Amino acid sequence: MASGSLRRQEYFRLLGLPFTIMPAKLDERPMAGQAPKEYSADMAVRKINTIIDQLRGRIPRWICGADTVIAVDGEIFGKPADRNDAKSMIETLSGREHDVITSVALFNGKSQNIDCRTVESAVTFVELSGEEIEWYLNTGEWQGVAGSYKIQGLGGCFVSTIRGSFSAIVGLPMHEFYRMLIDSGYQYGA
Repeated sequence: MASGSLRRQEYFRLLGLPFTIMPAKLDERPMAGQAPKEYSADMAVRKINTIIDQLRGRIPRWICGADTVIAVDGEIFGKPADRNDAKSMIETLSGREHDVITSVALFNGKSQNIDCRTVESAVTFVELSGEEIEWYLNTGEWQGVAGSYKIQGLGGCFVSTIRGSFSAIVGLPMHEFYRMLIDSGYQYGA
């Protein structure tokens, strides 16, 4: 798993998949003009390629890379740099709908192929008061997460509607990932 995400690890455990955590260390800044969906898919694949490079020829049977971004009017909201950045993101999300885009890529070491699939969902936040935003920022939950919130955590308090895949919003589109495994020949229990 080319990720340190605790939520993705939970989904791997739920699926009964053995895994090793090997977060990919790479520059996560989007290229100029890169659309959110393109960026998400690019990052998922780049994470796999980074791990392949780090392993120097010792290629495992499977590598999974995933990336989730928040997008508002085509602008990518990645992980906040600091509290002020997080505050700006949460203020922008307040009272409006935004896109959550998650791409998952699966490298099959046997075929040397990478399958990448992207899921787009829409999340709407209620209008937030300054006090609510400060309360949330004080929790620290915004740290290290795309868009500065976790829908499965306290950030869920601000969500009024969801259209799409909850698991993709959390960070791993379960249906698509399961289909990728089956389509790639993964055999449970083998």
